[in-house]
Amino acid sequence: MNLNKSIVKKLMYLSGMMNIGGVLVLSRFFSNNVINEADPVVMSNFGLLMIVVWGLSFLAMAPKWNHLKWVIGAFVIEKFIYGFVWTKWLMNNNLSDVYEQDMMAGIFYTIYGANDWFFFIFYLIVFIYLSKTQNKVIW
Repeated sequence: MNLNKSIVKKLMYLSGMMNIGGVLVLSRFFSNNVINEADPVVMSNFGLLMIVVWGLSFLAMAPKWNHLKWVIGAFVIEKFIYGFVWTKWLMNNNLSDVYEQDMMAGIFYTIYGANDWFFFIFYLIVFIYLSKTQNKVIW
């Protein structure tokens, strides 16, 4: 398996910008209460702020991604968790109810999990690539 390093880095920057920009714009800089009310545990303003922090982490590691296999492994786990939580949320909630209350909150709940599943697969591919190409560490 061979990965285009330039494309990998660009996608890592995109993942960071999606986290940061998506949260800041769609939450109206943490003032969109409909997002909070639809999932008060995961999408509280604290939870949204932590998504922005993850985005900053994605941006920070992008230039040196090929040396950070275990950081990318953590990203795989993070993206899986958010994708899973979103899927569970969709199965137990009505997305159209969120759209009726606020269009931007509806857009947020439409795209956030799909974004996380996409980047889960992306980071998993990168992690597997690095696991196969880097020298093995003997403990």
